[in-house]
Amino acid sequence: MTEIHLIRAAEADLASLVPLFDAYRQFYRAESNPEGAHAYLQERLRREEAVVFLALIDNEAVGFTLLYPLFGSIVMRPIWLLNDLFVAPHARKHGVGHALLERAREFGVETGAQRLQLSTEVTNTTAQSVYEAHGWKRETEYYSYRLYVE
Repeated sequence: MTEIHLIRAAEADLASLVPLFDAYRQFYRAESNPEGAHAYLQERLRREEAVVFLALIDNEAVGFTLLYPLFGSIVMRPIWLLNDLFVAPHARKHGVGHALLERAREFGVETGAQRLQLSTEVTNTTAQSVYEAHGWKRETEYYSYRLYVE
């Protein structure tokens, strides 16, 4: 079995993280922008506005998950938004996604969070099946709305 090592990414890990983050953005049809990705991630990490777990196999970065903090007014506890999860194509089917999802869950427990939440494209059935296989439940009680302000 492939040994996966997970670390909490810091600014020193940006050289390994940025190519994965840029590939993730391209998966969602954004243009490649490694410089912008570096600046964006560096700012999130420097300001402690996000938590990033990086998956390594043989010291090669092969996946990541990025969590943003939210707060639950009703439950008066933290909530973590699992905003991004990506595994490099050559590392898929080796348990990397599972390891990242499990680490995110553990982090939620460690921080006293009430829950983790995520969204994915309706057409991303592969991701949906992975999430559901790991105990994530599709939301049926609430509608999700967006207001673009740009």
